Amino acid sequence: MKHTVPVRGDICAIIPCYNEAEAIGRIVRSVRQYVGTVIVVDDCSTDATSSEAEAAGAHVVRHARNQGKGVALKTGFAVASGMNLAAAITLDGDGQHDTNEIPLFIESFGAANCDIVVGNRMHDTDPMPFVRRYTNRCSSWMISRMVGRDIFDTQCGFRLISLEFWKAVRLDCSHFDLESEILIKACRSGARLKQVQIRTIYFGNERSKINPFTDAIRFFHLLWRCRNA
Repeated sequence: MKHTVPVRGDICAIIPCYNEAEAIGRIVRSVRQYVGTVIVVDDCSTDATSSEAEAAGAHVVRHARNQGKGVALKTGFAVASGMNLAAAITLDGDGQHDTNEIPLFIESFGAANCDIVVGNRMHDTDPMPFVRRYTNRCSSWMISRMVGRDIFDTQCGFRLISLEFWKAVRLDCSHFDLESEILIKACRSGARLKQVQIRTIYFGNERSKINPFTDAIRFFHLLWRCRNA
């Protein structure tokens, strides 16, 4: 469902991408209905991701070599931190996040006066592949136990993060584990966190960029470091 709301010039969107030329133009055009600036970080794609994003009106930053989602997010936030903005919305460039739900994050950010708004897809897991569902529930349970509060969908990349919080926290991870690190350090630092229910979208032909072996090792290493910090 599309929400009719004013464009928020003090909020940007950050979209890390790797070979998303097919979807990124449509996503950028939709996101621009809600926020003033869209930052696409092209993590050294081999297709037309950058040109499609630019044609749709995005500010594009391109990595000279592939460095992973975490670094792409950090690049986007570095750009956003140089602007006079209140927050940034992060979402993926493959179309698995409903851009028309962006107002839910903006409304929660304003109403709850919070630092982070996290999307929660776990109320409707039927469309989610079994392996994704299982690993998400396990990782969310482990992180929730570590931080002492329930976070239902720790692997969801659809989020709103205040720039004030981003500038204040030190983040060490560089891959998919960065998204877990953000939540752990946010809760431990007393940041205000809100969760909103969003759609679960899978098309059935997705090829995950997550490496089940190396990214699992990174995740458990993150938990070990945070537990012993």
